[in-house]
Amino acid sequence: MANIERRKAKDGSTSYRVKIRLQGHPTETKTFGKLTEARDWAQETEANIRAGRYLPSMEARKHTLSDLVDRYLKNVIPEKKSGKDQVYQLEWWRDRIGTYPLASVTAALISECRDELKQSGKSNATVNRFLAVLSHAFTLAEREWEWIDSNPFRKVSKLKEPRGRVRFLSDEERERLLTACQQSHNPDLYTVVLLSLSTGARKMEIWGLTWDQIDFAREVIVLHETKNQERRVLPLKGKALDLIRERSMVRRLDTRLIFPSTSNANKPMDFRSAWETALKHAEIEDFRWHDLRHSAASYLAMSGATSAEIAAVLGHKTLSMVKRYSHLSEAHTALVVERMNKLFVEGA
Repeated sequence: MANIERRKAKDGSTSYRVKIRLQGHPTETKTFGKLTEARDWAQETEANIRAGRYLPSMEARKHTLSDLVDRYLKNVIPEKKSGKDQVYQLEWWRDRIGTYPLASVTAALISECRDELKQSGKSNATVNRFLAVLSHAFTLAEREWEWIDSNPFRKVSKLKEPRGRVRFLSDEERERLLTACQQSHNPDLYTVVLLSLSTGARKMEIWGLTWDQIDFAREVIVLHETKNQERRVLPLKGKALDLIRERSMVRRLDTRLIFPSTSNANKPMDFRSAWETALKHAEIEDFRWHDLRHSAASYLAMSGATSAEIAAVLGHKTLSMVKRYSHLSEAHTALVVERMNKLFVEGA
């Protein structure tokens, strides 16, 4: 049965998306600028499917998966911060099934590749990242480029992933780590680690900080470009603020970066070596830089912050990512309920 959905773009233009669902056949979709064209295509295509005469679009037969990957690498990847990993993932897909016409890339073929990735030793989370990037490419091919009529990834299941890792520093670990950072051969390590713990910002958000992102009057860091492509404001308080104020008094004039590389002032400092050494001296195991972000979120939860507040600080669009910290705020929640009972229930 055909369904026609009316859509209105930001520029005010109207389009009509046809979706045909028939039992035993893949869903077919196509977008038109005129309602009459949409109705005509829907009627003709549905009749052809029922009669067994329908074939995939000429575009889907003309373009190969390599063509899709090439266009995605050229037009999409340069705009993405996670592009480096995705280039490798897309190259894997091209090597594996690049010669296939898009019309021949079925859910069954994708599932076979998914299982092959899993059998090669990759984790479920990694396999899902491989699926996600090509799925997005197919989504663009369907909705914007009109190379295909439907995205086969809609029928492919992702692998089940374990619950998100929550590794945060205990009070003793935090004290040992900060001491080791202060004693590091890299004089900036202590500041960047403290900034990470204080703000919950991502690694490259801290390493790549520029002076124009610091608003001393409001005591905030303004992140104009983030992983979620949304502007985010981070409160800058306490010792971290003091350290940045001190550093601003002796800032380098040949770069906008707060922590520039010693070899190239236009590139951020790479703290990996100093970080690993500090962890070793502090005798802290199974801890990654990203876990500083988990630590900040855990401290917020234990301080009584709500899930919405934690999500706002971390820059998460949904609350699902911060549910992992909910158990840490149980003590605070209990106190809130106890206070409510004393004020409104027990005296009734």
